[in-house]
Amino acid sequence: MNLLHLLILFSATSFLTYGIAYFASSNMKNEFKRFGLEKFGPLIAVLELAGAIGLFIGLQNHTVLVLASGGLALLMLLGTGVRIKMKDSLLVSTPAFFYFVLNLYILYRTLE
Repeated sequence: MNLLHLLILFSATSFLTYGIAYFASSNMKNEFKRFGLEKFGPLIAVLELAGAIGLFIGLQNHTVLVLASGGLALLMLLGTGVRIKMKDSLLVSTPAFFYFVLNLYILYRTLE
């Protein structure tokens, strides 16, 4: 197993966890309320779950990996933008930016 596969598995597991946490935890729902994006919370959680599943499938299917990593990178770019707009601290904003960069890297490596 190479580094790219480990990064894909890490990202997929993370997004699977985040997606499930939205439906299982009131804390996640409260964050979306704070952002003023309460009505988009379920959609974003489903997109996170779809992206996670896509990354897992993408280990065997190049096209699915491109779509999943690109979609998650875009989702996290938007998430970073929301954090900046809300004037969240650098510490609180770092995970969204990290996952943006991680999935952008996966996308880049997949397109090589």
